[in-house]
Amino acid sequence: MADFIELVPTQLAIAALLVVAAGIVSLVLQLGIERRLGIAALRTVIQLGLLGLVLERVFSLRNPFLVVGLLVLMTAFAAREAVSRTSRRYRGILLDAWLTMAVSCFAVGGIVTSLVVGVDPWYEPQYVIPLLGMILGNSLTGISLGLDRFLDHLDIRSAEVELRIAFGATRREALAAPLRDAIRTGMIPIINSMAAAGIVSLPGMMTGQILAGSAPMQAVAYQIVVLFMLAAAVAFGAMLVVVLAGRHFMGMDATLRLDRLVKRGS
Repeated sequence: MADFIELVPTQLAIAALLVVAAGIVSLVLQLGIERRLGIAALRTVIQLGLLGLVLERVFSLRNPFLVVGLLVLMTAFAAREAVSRTSRRYRGILLDAWLTMAVSCFAVGGIVTSLVVGVDPWYEPQYVIPLLGMILGNSLTGISLGLDRFLDHLDIRSAEVELRIAFGATRREALAAPLRDAIRTGMIPIINSMAAAGIVSLPGMMTGQILAGSAPMQAVAYQIVVLFMLAAAVAFGAMLVVVLAGRHFMGMDATLRLDRLVKRGS
């Protein structure tokens, strides 16, 4: 396979003209999103540029403490972003999101890097950081959707939950329906991605590897591993976060405590 084509600042500037064109469309059609688009583009350049500098340093040092520290930092930011997307809050939601992110990231990521890919040493940043970063990015969406759906169910359909409690349901039985609903909602994006992979779209990691010069079938193999990894991480994360959230609203006595639920802006 041919070597990848290295991009220079001039080529990046030409690519930026595409965002400018999108902004012009917004101005012409009076969509009102040109400012948000510009800020998002600027953040993309700054954040990815800083990440590139950090990763170059981490890759060169190959220090396990730096790798773990970076992953913990990424996990904290991912948890914060997941919580910011929910329409309802409760005390301890950020900690629940962080614990969920950490468990799904390190558990599923550790299995994939050590048993499937066979990374040696286990902290090899070239493999560990991208793979676990993808888990965080996709888990963020699944956890956010699942948590938002779970809290929405408790708030809007609280009468159904209380009716089950009145008929003698345990905490597990009373929360079974909102839990299932939340996990299904959180799984929708990754299921759609898996269903469309190879037919409607070329997934990101596969595309990146092909552009970098990898053989197509090797890129396909990695992409299959990644999609299976993401499906497991999102399912496990969505389940864990709603279980943790449920403990805040219902104790062992199966009493629903909606007074702990706060809508954003209230």
